[in-house]
Amino acid sequence: MKNAFAALLVALALLAAPPAAAQRDYPTKPVRVIVSFPSGSMPDIAARTIAPALHQALGQPFIIENRSGAARNTGAEAVAKAPPDGHTLLVSTNGPIAIDQLLHTDLPYDPMRDLAPVVLLVRAPQILVVGNAFPADDFKSFIGHAKRNPGKISYGSVGGSVGHLAMEDLKAKFGVEIVHVPYRDFRTAVDDLLAGRIQAMFAMGNSVLPQLESGKMKGLAITSAERWPAAPNLPTLAELGYAGAESYVWIGLLAPARTPAPIIERLNEAAEAALAAPEQRKALEKQGFEIVGGSAEAFDRHRRAEAKHWAEVIKRTGAKAE
Repeated sequence: MKNAFAALLVALALLAAPPAAAQRDYPTKPVRVIVSFPSGSMPDIAARTIAPALHQALGQPFIIENRSGAARNTGAEAVAKAPPDGHTLLVSTNGPIAIDQLLHTDLPYDPMRDLAPVVLLVRAPQILVVGNAFPADDFKSFIGHAKRNPGKISYGSVGGSVGHLAMEDLKAKFGVEIVHVPYRDFRTAVDDLLAGRIQAMFAMGNSVLPQLESGKMKGLAITSAERWPAAPNLPTLAELGYAGAESYVWIGLLAPARTPAPIIERLNEAAEAALAAPEQRKALEKQGFEIVGGSAEAFDRHRRAEAKHWAEVIKRTGAKAE
């Protein structure tokens, strides 16, 4: 009887060995990193910056694949439904990870249930920008002009983005009527702002720095807690008396839910090292990113807090996906 029991224990140990060994050997093949935004976007730049360091640390190529359809949700859905073995990952922003579930009842995945956080990579504040022809050069004048011209000012955003909700929050706070023009992608919105087809938007700060520096558009205020080193002359909204308006566009790395904890840990350690490496750190900071990092658990807490915050904004403002 004892021999039979011992044989059973050996058999069970052998059955458990292959998955454990596979986790130790991870990755065993190239890793697909799906970016839910177009090539050249800020999430794409962040992913491509750290991918070489992940390759070096883990011994397999990390191949970037851009999937930006269906309001950014195609890529997130693909990862949510991928095998949970760490060989398909997601790089995305707040929208597909924490906000879209609040606005779309038919979302084909649940980010909180179907996506496992690995690490919060970087973030950047938003800048309230207007076109050069707009008759206001500061935030107070912007609000005054909007109050005098209800419904005559339009702003652009990708529906459901942080920029969309930040502007709806501003409208509710100051009682102004500014018309939302929804876009499928951020670049087209910026192009239309430059061409004068829309007048304003909240934009991820580092994505519009070149246009601000060249004088092609005007920055009125920034959503960071303190003045941003990349644009130190821009006042924060808090400085201007708009309390509670702090917000950032953040970019995170995630895996399918049920990915084994040892794999998440290996990825987190490798990503943390990549963010700390001088070459990658310099490249990211040059792009205007603030490096965040931290544990997978910290990222999970952050995305859940973000979802709660934006749910309150949506409830207060009645913002809808467009």
